[in-house]
Amino acid sequence: MGNGYVVPAIVAVTLVTLGIGFYGLRLARTTSDFLVASRAVSPTWNAAAIGGEYLSAASFLGVAGLILKYGVDVLWYPVGFAAGYLALLLFVAAPLRRSGAFTLPDFCELRLGSRRLRTLATVFVIFIGWLYLVPQLQGAGLTLATVAGSPYPVGALLVAAVVTANVALGGMRAITFVQAFQYWLKLTALAVPAIFLALQWQADARPAVTPPDGPAFPTATTVVVEHHAALTFTDGTSREVRPGDRLDFAAGDPVPEVSGVATDAADWLLPSTAGDDDRGLFATYSLILATFLGTMGLPHVLVRFYTNPDGAAARRTTLVVLALVGVFYLLPTLYGVLGRIYTPQLLVTGQTDAVVVLLPEAALGNGTTGRLLAALVAAGAFAAFLSTSSGLLTSVAGVISTDVLGRGSVRGFQLATVIAGGVPAVLALNLSGLDVSQVVGLAFAVAASSFCPLLVLGIWWRGLTDLGAAAGILVGGGAAVGAVLVTVLGPPLSGWPATLIAQPAAWTVPLAFTVMVAVSITTRRRAPADVGATMVRLHAPEALRS
Repeated sequence: MGNGYVVPAIVAVTLVTLGIGFYGLRLARTTSDFLVASRAVSPTWNAAAIGGEYLSAASFLGVAGLILKYGVDVLWYPVGFAAGYLALLLFVAAPLRRSGAFTLPDFCELRLGSRRLRTLATVFVIFIGWLYLVPQLQGAGLTLATVAGSPYPVGALLVAAVVTANVALGGMRAITFVQAFQYWLKLTALAVPAIFLALQWQADARPAVTPPDGPAFPTATTVVVEHHAALTFTDGTSREVRPGDRLDFAAGDPVPEVSGVATDAADWLLPSTAGDDDRGLFATYSLILATFLGTMGLPHVLVRFYTNPDGAAARRTTLVVLALVGVFYLLPTLYGVLGRIYTPQLLVTGQTDAVVVLLPEAALGNGTTGRLLAALVAAGAFAAFLSTSSGLLTSVAGVISTDVLGRGSVRGFQLATVIAGGVPAVLALNLSGLDVSQVVGLAFAVAASSFCPLLVLGIWWRGLTDLGAAAGILVGGGAAVGAVLVTVLGPPLSGWPATLIAQPAAWTVPLAFTVMVAVSITTRRRAPADVGATMVRLHAPEALRS
């Protein structure tokens, strides 16, 4: 982009992040500090920190890109991402904090008394954490390549290095301060440019988002294609394009129809039917299930509730998070809508995830205002990668430290952090062409199909057994993991198989619940003898038990 403000803005965010992390290092001394900040984080601080780590690359970049590309069909992403905290508030937050566990595997052993189940939970925590970390690093590489012209690996490796250093040196205590700061930075980085973009749209006589003739290029544009696609032009001709192909369009030229993209106004504004066999409806319900139930199974979200002083504080934290997250998700939607007007070339290049960072200059021009706002957005995007990656790395490193390395010490946590950060960095360098939000959606599907049933049944049903929990995680979670692997590594699919694999939660979540209940009923003799005392511990307010 040739914007001289971008790199200094990103450097500033990185240095501030490291500075806050080093400040937190002064307060982090014990293993409890590194794992759960000594359970002393107030609801307000914790809510801002949760907002900071939860609003990831998928939220900052991916949601806007998906709305630009597909329209109203994907509005369920921000709705589900936000509404997931309602389920967390109702079913999990307070009992999970009262359990006294440090990690999800800790909870499994505390509730069901099984070391094998603990090991299985460890495997799924690591898989979900790494699956969620990859798109954060991928988004960092995309952003730095887009705004500064650097090679893709530079951004991914920079975020991996900064986050690994921060977490290894300060643990949960340090990243709590970092993530709280970065929530407000991300909100500011989207809200301030959004005001200018709305005013510019007004000044441009409110151009239609979905004109009758379809989107058009507002200025003369040269498009460099990034992904293979089939284009259909208004004269009826079609063309196959490949990465590296250059296409020139004059101002006012209509945007060609792109395979797999909602270019037509009706397709973009109205829910898709995906044929006449209800595949679209199935995919929508599956997405709702994955996002609504997946939040309560995400290890990096759950570990933050262990940092509250008590169960009541955990509930208050969740209420504040609902408000913070709900306000934030109004903004990426606006960017996706305005991207149809000012950055239609992204529909052709395939780089729709870049709409947030490109939109300010595209709409406001290359003057100082446009460049400064673009730099602010780029800084916010980097804050998104850093804060979410910090939370994910902390949760994965905590599990690796206590359950894989078996050390449970500060030095063991630091070694685990290096391991936990290295693997997703290598994966991100080799998986650069995936939609950020779609990969995160798959992580939600795995979480919803494994830890969600475990937590809901473990907290609210006395009859759950270790074999039932293990069977449900293996069958439901394993099916979701299989869908992820086929999506990422397998051949292209079509028809119902493609829908079932791309959005698996609608069948994997009920499968996991059914298997857990059925196997637990058949193995009811394996229910822990102290289940009554455990249930009292989970549900009775601390004041009653003291």
